[in-house]
Amino acid sequence: MDLALFDFDGTITDRETMPNFMRAAVRPHRKFFGGLFLLPLILGYKAKLVSGTVTRAAICYVGFWRIPTHELEIEGRQFARNFLPTTLRPEAMARIAWHKSRGDVVVVVSGGLDLYLCHWCEEHRVELLCSVLERRKGMFTGRYRGLQCVRNEKARLVQEHFPLGKFSRVFAYGDTPEDRELLSIAHEPYYRWQPASAAQLAEL
Repeated sequence: MDLALFDFDGTITDRETMPNFMRAAVRPHRKFFGGLFLLPLILGYKAKLVSGTVTRAAICYVGFWRIPTHELEIEGRQFARNFLPTTLRPEAMARIAWHKSRGDVVVVVSGGLDLYLCHWCEEHRVELLCSVLERRKGMFTGRYRGLQCVRNEKARLVQEHFPLGKFSRVFAYGDTPEDRELLSIAHEPYYRWQPASAAQLAEL
């Protein structure tokens, strides 16, 4: 039995989906005032002066601090049902189906949020490791619970939940440098749907 690890945004999908979820789920007044407050940070991210990890943490805090859990759970379910199906890459879905037909364990490993990814993965009967928002007394704190599921944390979570020694081969699919560590633990890494060598991964 083999293990197949898939990044979500940009790999299974044809675009980044988390920004679309933020636009759908964040309350209008927070989008306006939060956008003004976060503009320097976002510009720094686009200029590659600020990391995606820092940018996502700030956006989630401004957008989701003290929002009732049930409100975002509804938004996540609707987003998974109505928006995500419009973003799926046919080659990605075919590859997932191929792995499932072989009896492989298929896992989505994503920096995206559990709020919508859990519904998509349940529908498609695949496992999920992803970033999770912290909840307290029926509210979101705006913070992540633990680390964001990017870079080293992707590889660490996979090895914690799916010990690699149990599998004959490991496949991994990603599309950004944040997937490098995930791809590096695979026997067969694919970057932007092309086989990737160790030298290519080192350059990411």
